Amino acid sequence: RLIVGGFDRVYEVGRIFRNEGMDATHNPEFTSIEMYQAYTDYYGMMDLIEEMYRTVALKVCGTDTVPYQGNEIEIGKPWKRMTMKEAVKEYTGLDYDSWTSDADAVAQAKTKHAEIADTATKGEVLIELFEEFVEEKLIQPTIIYDYPVENSPLAKRKPTDPAFTERFEYFINACEFGNAFSELNDPIDQRERFTKQVMEKRKQGANAQIDEDFLTALEYGLPPTGGLGMGLDRFVMLLTDSASIRDVLLFPTMKPLSD
Repeated sequence: RLIVGGFDRVYEVGRIFRNEGMDATHNPEFTSIEMYQAYTDYYGMMDLIEEMYRTVALKVCGTDTVPYQGNEIEIGKPWKRMTMKEAVKEYTGLDYDSWTSDADAVAQAKTKHAEIADTATKGEVLIELFEEFVEEKLIQPTIIYDYPVENSPLAKRKPTDPAFTERFEYFINACEFGNAFSELNDPIDQRERFTKQVMEKRKQGANAQIDEDFLTALEYGLPPTGGLGMGLDRFVMLLTDSASIRDVLLFPTMKPLSD
């Protein structure tokens, strides 16, 4: 809404709480940075995040190659960039572009013994294959872009392929560190996606609502905009070679003491 109002670049550092579980990289309370920049897209966000990581690493650590859990992470080198389709093909040999239907995609995924629902779409199959076979291989900083529309409700569709969106996530040491996209600025498309998302959540018993204020802002007119969100705690973990997110939080959520 600020971008619509004329602020070309906005950011916010925020404490977030999500009612989710805990593991080495997740804590219910954490800190994120969200930023939006008008008149750019997800490629602009790729350049921004690479430059930010290099700048901060040099400032904090004095080097842009940092040790992390037994690996030398080369933040200063150009980050590898692959589409999700390219990454899945490289690490599994399965080619999204050869799938003739949703059923064919499911059948091919099952040749890799992937646990895929029979009702999955091609996009959902691609996401499952990426999460199961690719993510764990991404040790050096890697940008994975062009995500299926199925799991990207806020990202702009690719004009050349509406089944995909202009979205990327970047991975270091087999962990996702941030998420970005070309913002969806079509209010009609956004309403359709919100409606579908809300209906799915209501089926699961959630009291989900459509954000009408957000849609009204889009109807006034959002310029082409790139948006990016990054977990600050995971970045601190990387720079301090900390194995667990609890090592970099002042008051991490812990299991209760037993009697």
